[in-house]
Amino acid sequence: MRERKYITPVGDEGIYVLDTASWRNFRPVINKDKCTNCGICSSYCPVNSIYKEGKEIGISMKYCKGCGVCANECPKKAIDMISEGGEI
Repeated sequence: MRERKYITPVGDEGIYVLDTASWRNFRPVINKDKCTNCGICSSYCPVNSIYKEGKEIGISMKYCKGCGVCANECPKKAIDMISEGGEI
């Protein structure tokens, strides 16, 4: 998986790396048996944490904020939102 960095201007304090994953309560898990690698989830992800590498879709947990938009938009319902504590 390739490393991505997003930067955001912050007034007179310069720039910082945007840590969108710091407040995540739920994380998306892709069910590879259901996923058709269509990429629709990626087009809706507000922080671009979903990427396509080769023929497979992946999710960078470093940037995912757990909003669930990807799971909601997946036409095959191949993404489950799992509690960071491990339970649904």
